[in-house]
Amino acid sequence: MRDYSLNPPSLRDDPDALGHRRVFAVIGPSTNTIVQPDMELFRPRGVTNAYRDIYVEDPAALSDAAFQDGAAKISAGMAEALRTAVTCRPDYLVLGVSAISFVGGRDGCDAFIRDVNAITGLDISVGSIATAQALQAMGARRIAVLSPYYETANANVKRFMGDYGLEVVRDIPLRCTSWTNIARVSEATLIEALKALDGPDIDAIAQVGTNLSMVRLAAEAEKWLGKPVVAINTATYWHALRANGFLDQFDGFGRLMSEF
Repeated sequence: MRDYSLNPPSLRDDPDALGHRRVFAVIGPSTNTIVQPDMELFRPRGVTNAYRDIYVEDPAALSDAAFQDGAAKISAGMAEALRTAVTCRPDYLVLGVSAISFVGGRDGCDAFIRDVNAITGLDISVGSIATAQALQAMGARRIAVLSPYYETANANVKRFMGDYGLEVVRDIPLRCTSWTNIARVSEATLIEALKALDGPDIDAIAQVGTNLSMVRLAAEAEKWLGKPVVAINTATYWHALRANGFLDQFDGFGRLMSEF
């Protein structure tokens, strides 16, 4: 295996002009406005993010059942999005939608990754695994979870984290009323939720839901909570960088990106 620790080279003899180190295809729902700008924050020189979306309609209202139905539609549109993504000849895939990656626990996610590989021939970073591995790297065992989801989706998150040896002590589902409204949750609401989740009985807080804007707030919250706060978009791109041999670190986005 090549040593990519200092300056990972191109995977090709004919490298992309701007993505000469890597071209990442970043895949997210068409209603998502947060993933693309978030992941640009962490992009090293010589790496490009080719954003490709999964078509999904924005519902007028969400409920627990409607949320699950919408997630199923996103999952159903994944194959077509992958076929579109590979036309730019990316080196690696980054999944910018999280709810579907928690379904079925660890085994369900592993099966999803196998399906992606069968369609594309490429490896992929997904938010569920990335967040779990980030929490493990930071020494967390007992955690709290903040999501824009409803109860059933949060139950999927709890099961998945349990499969990775992480106990979810408590969680808050924000029950957002549409896919686009996830991006409109106020910072004040998020701060209140983080404080409600905190306690001496947890080691860290994880935020899931890729359209929830938490990259900067999670980093700030670590300062006043005194423990790791892992935003899923940060974790997913961190995982993609490390999986490709990039050791680039970034200040201002929390301990995960600056220390691990």
